[in-house]
Amino acid sequence: MFNNQPKGLYALALANTGERFGYYTMLAIFTLFLQAKFGFSEGITSNIYAGFLAAVYFLPMLGGWLADKFGYGKMVTTGIIVMFLGYACLAIPTGQSTGAIMLMVLALFLIALGTGLFKGNLQVMVGNLYDDPKYADKRDSAFSIFYMAINIGALFAPTAASKITDYYMSLKGFSYNGEIPALAHRFIENASAMTPEALSKFTNLAASQGVTDPAQLNAFAHNYIETLSGSYHWGFAVACVSLIISMLIYACFRSTFKHADVNAKQLQAENKENVVELTPAQTKSRITALLLVFAVVIFFWMAFHQNGLTLTYFARDYTAQTATGFTILEFNVINLLLVIIAVYSIFAIFQSKKSSGKLTAGVLTILSLGILGYKYMNLEEGATLSILPQMFQQFNPFFVVALTPVSMAVFGALAKKGKEPSAPRKIGIGMFIAALGFCIMAFSSLGLPTPDALKDGADFTRVTPNVLISTYLVLTFAELFLSPMGISFVSKVAPPKYKGAMMGCWFGATAVGNYLVSVIGMLWGGLPLWVLWSILIALCLISALFIFSIMKKLENATK
Repeated sequence: MFNNQPKGLYALALANTGERFGYYTMLAIFTLFLQAKFGFSEGITSNIYAGFLAAVYFLPMLGGWLADKFGYGKMVTTGIIVMFLGYACLAIPTGQSTGAIMLMVLALFLIALGTGLFKGNLQVMVGNLYDDPKYADKRDSAFSIFYMAINIGALFAPTAASKITDYYMSLKGFSYNGEIPALAHRFIENASAMTPEALSKFTNLAASQGVTDPAQLNAFAHNYIETLSGSYHWGFAVACVSLIISMLIYACFRSTFKHADVNAKQLQAENKENVVELTPAQTKSRITALLLVFAVVIFFWMAFHQNGLTLTYFARDYTAQTATGFTILEFNVINLLLVIIAVYSIFAIFQSKKSSGKLTAGVLTILSLGILGYKYMNLEEGATLSILPQMFQQFNPFFVVALTPVSMAVFGALAKKGKEPSAPRKIGIGMFIAALGFCIMAFSSLGLPTPDALKDGADFTRVTPNVLISTYLVLTFAELFLSPMGISFVSKVAPPKYKGAMMGCWFGATAVGNYLVSVIGMLWGGLPLWVLWSILIALCLISALFIFSIMKKLENATK
């Protein structure tokens, strides 16, 4: 998996890891921040969230176009600087005025623009490393490693955001409760309009925070919102630090990938090598194939990126707020890291060529599993752990990192037998698997009240945290079939003169899917939850059937 890869891959992957850690720390709390600070409805929050994600993935089209003209490295460096300015603006503690909202919008624009300049062009440089015939057969595995590095950054982000929230709120004498912000905003706006059930719930929640005098409820509502918003601002500041680290890695190890920072225009000007020329028919065939794939993945991202929106709403409003028993271990990122070490060590036992390597891997396997077993055996009877809604977002990156060697081993074994599915076929399979993930949500949501009924104080039993954990597991299988393979497919099939633009179009398709995320968010209200998840199931299944219907055209374009 890691053998004989160019050194530049690891430099670029680590630079991306730092940037992604900051991005996912911000994204883990973004929708919670919008509703807690400004009191935005689910519909408004959904549109802001989806619009931001769309911009993040649409602007790489601009970044690709600029890179094809001026160079990939220049755009990556500029992107880091612009992103830093955006996160700095978002980290500034402000009130709830129109000016505060305008500053937030400016921050989101800068983050999206910087990401557009950075993200796609960094990945094009990764692809360029494998234009060398020496490494050509390692392209798919390289993008799996690169994708895994992204998710290492994302793995620790929710924990960082949660720890900051808990610490900052404890300084003010509060503890986090996801039900309080919405009720606090309703109380401030018009307490008399609240239903008796909602007012009673708010009074009881205030009492749990130490406020027992009804005359202090208004002050409590303001203080709680201000404190929670402040904790989120500190969470956004983490992204600034991570970008500094990312820039240092990129600058210090530039020599390992400098040769990949050359576009087709520069190659021709410097006469270093002849750029492969395709016939107009070949160019048209390849671009058509890519556009068809882009059309399919739109609906995957529409479904997948519910993780920061409706799946976060579900975590906050419908999922148990405490974990017990073995589930406690699942919400500790160190335990997840031990699982990852165990998985990689087991693979290393079989893949190491030297006995010393096998011995080291065996010791790490026993040690990591032994620590996990010790922690489980020493759990106190009746112990509970409070869960913040953003903590669920650590499971997708965890599963990506843990399952990457498994997927690579499976695909590698199939390749040796000549049976490995093509990249387009993997994408189609991924769409089917994504549908299965939302089947878990649909089944688990049967009998739950609608979000509108929930606001009026409807009584119900919250679902186990394992519902969301299982959903993220299945969606991660889908992601591993689709995302790294899709990026690899683009870098391989894109005509040389349009590499930057085609990678930008991949992100453009992702942008459209991300904006469509808001559709489910805007429907979040009066419809039963199982109906909302069923919409996503249907779209994923239709997309899978479509891509299999055009499979021959897609596979012929790669020849």
